[in-house]
Amino acid sequence: MTRQLSRLMWERVKTFPKGLAEGSGNPPAVSGPAAAALISAAIGCFTMMVTHHLSDTSKEREKFIWTLGSWIPGSHNPDPMWGNLGSYSGKETMLLVGWLVSWAILYLMLKDKPVKARTIFFWMFVLLIAATAMSWHPLFPYLPLT
Repeated sequence: MTRQLSRLMWERVKTFPKGLAEGSGNPPAVSGPAAAALISAAIGCFTMMVTHHLSDTSKEREKFIWTLGSWIPGSHNPDPMWGNLGSYSGKETMLLVGWLVSWAILYLMLKDKPVKARTIFFWMFVLLIAATAMSWHPLFPYLPLT
C-alpha cells in the first residue's frame, strides 16, 4: 500500500511543471481576491515604515507605539544577553494591522472584479519602493543611523 502511494506521488512529482502549464480545469473568473491579498501585503510594509518615522520623531509616540507591540514576546526583555525588541514590536504590530485591515477592505471592494496584472504589479511596486525609500537615511536625515 505504501509502495503504491509513493509511486503515485512520484508520478505526480515528475509531471510538476507540465501540470502548471496546463492550468486549472476550473480557473477563477475574477482576480480581485488575489489583488487584495498582494496589494495589502505592500500596504502593510508601507504602514510599518510610516510608523517607524512617526516613532523616531517623537519620544511620546515611540512609547505609545512600543505599548501597542507589548503583546509580542521579547518586547520588554530586561535580560541584556537576549536583548529586547523595543518599539520595533509596535512597528511590527502596525504592519500586521495595516495588512489585515487593508486586506479586508480591498477584498470587499475587489471580490467580484477582474483586476489586471499590471494594476496589481503597479501598486505593489509603488508601495514597496516607497517603503524601501523611507528607510534610506539621506532622504530622511532626522532618522538616527544607530
